[in-house]
Amino acid sequence: MAGYLAVSEHGLIGDLHTVALVGTNGTIDWHCSPSFDAPSVFGSILDADGGGCFELAAGVPAKTRQFYLPDTNVLITRFSAENGVGEVQDFMPVAGAAQARHRLIRRVVCVRGIMPFRARIAPRFGYGAAPHTLTETDAGVVFTSGSLTVGLSATVPVEHDGRDVTAEFKLAEGESAVLALDEVTDGAEPRGCSREEARELGEATIAFWRSWLSASRYRGRWREIVHRSALTLKLLTYAPTGAIVAAPTTSLPEQIGGERNWDYRYAWVRDAAFCVYALLRLGFTSEADAFMRFILRHATVGESASGPLQVMYGIDGRTDLPERELSHLAGYRGSQPVRVGNAAAKQLQLDIYGELMDSIYLYDAWHEPISSAQWDVIMVRAGWVCDHWDQPDEGIWETRGGPRKFLYSQLMCWVAMERTIRMANRRGLPADLERWRHARDAIYRRIMDSDWSSALDAFAQYEGAEVLDAAALLMPLVKFISPTDPRWLSTLDALTARLVSDSLVYRYDPRASPDGLRGAEGTFSACSFWYVEALTRAGRVEEARLAFEKMLTYANHLGMYAEQISLTGEQQGNFPQALTHLALISAAFNLDRALG
Repeated sequence: MAGYLAVSEHGLIGDLHTVALVGTNGTIDWHCSPSFDAPSVFGSILDADGGGCFELAAGVPAKTRQFYLPDTNVLITRFSAENGVGEVQDFMPVAGAAQARHRLIRRVVCVRGIMPFRARIAPRFGYGAAPHTLTETDAGVVFTSGSLTVGLSATVPVEHDGRDVTAEFKLAEGESAVLALDEVTDGAEPRGCSREEARELGEATIAFWRSWLSASRYRGRWREIVHRSALTLKLLTYAPTGAIVAAPTTSLPEQIGGERNWDYRYAWVRDAAFCVYALLRLGFTSEADAFMRFILRHATVGESASGPLQVMYGIDGRTDLPERELSHLAGYRGSQPVRVGNAAAKQLQLDIYGELMDSIYLYDAWHEPISSAQWDVIMVRAGWVCDHWDQPDEGIWETRGGPRKFLYSQLMCWVAMERTIRMANRRGLPADLERWRHARDAIYRRIMDSDWSSALDAFAQYEGAEVLDAAALLMPLVKFISPTDPRWLSTLDALTARLVSDSLVYRYDPRASPDGLRGAEGTFSACSFWYVEALTRAGRVEEARLAFEKMLTYANHLGMYAEQISLTGEQQGNFPQALTHLALISAAFNLDRALG
């Protein structure tokens, strides 16, 4: 385990094109350039020895604290030692969607006494597999690989061994130093970054984030954590297209030593409804606009318009996301395989039709009407659902244990038909209403008759099963069933008894419902917030509030969540996860409203 921080011991910075994970020890151990899904430059979180890193820390034993400047994504890592206190201010300047060159700036300041610092810059391009050369220039040091060149500039002396750069320096109170990493493109000269320029860029970056967050309409009880979720979601946005990645990392394991390691640096159609709901609720209309334009552009055009909808897309809209394993990387704490790409992109997951139609419905009703051309394609999609809703699929959890007739998939097919009918009626749009209503009602009856388990006294994971699935928590949230319906309350009690552990919710039990993968997993953080909202809507408000407050204690020191939480309370899986923060926003909004 040596050389690996806990997943939760990280903060996130970014420039709306890519991000960097900064550990509480001052090390950047994950950074892809120039975009989220590009090969890593620093990847020691996936291989402590061979992944590459950017270390910057006190040169003497020191206690560390990490926090964000309020209402920003400027990260401060503070070192407190016997003779002084110093801090590293990490940020990536945000220059808008047209930004051509990306910068990562590390501003070091001594705030009390005297503090020695040490730095080590060891890039490993191409996920640690591509060699690089090092050359000196007037502006600093340039690292050149076959596909990417980056320049390092520093206001303190540096040394190198032909491959990596090191530095040791001492600052007195009030003094500062800057180490900056710049992408070098098209033969351009590397550029330096002076102390004054770093200060000005830092002030501009702070102003950008505070100006952006000022658009939030949320004034509820949990303002700080909701706004941190919003800032995190903005960091996961790819500005050129409006896509929001599910997470900025790949292959952080759902179980240490297990094989449940996936690449989440893509945009899932499934996240569309959750994104539009949360962003519009908070008042971030331009982000909702951009994400819906991305989804509509790729989900309502092309040769697949009359066929199965693709589950996910690259951040640039590409559909080909081949999955491969990087056997040369050891994996986080020895958890192999390390994967890039995602084979689930080619799975049949019927539920995404419901999330797509729900997001379009919300966007059309709350913000801006969709076009007639988009409606024409939506009618084709609705017709496809009418013909295929009852076939087996891989489901919301992208299991690799074979297709089944999952409850959640059928539930969201019902949502697809119900929202399409509602939109057609409200707007007076042309529609095959008789066919759509017949499909909607058939799905409803199928769920109520075939997915109900008398043995469980609850709705089961799939037809004929006697196992539970936390995805059922969305049944009242999507208005399929009343939140106080006796069948639903019985299901909620069954889920509480079998899948809930101290407010934390497991997706399902892989021992009772094999998913084709070895090992176990932790509780799924998004499901825990869905549970809070289900309790809220069922009228169990005090129980919901306690579950919500407990869930907040599992956030990391900055208020961020990975995909899952282990038995010991550790964050696990890719980090941070967009779906969890979207679910948090929705739960907070509805719980606030219920509390009055």
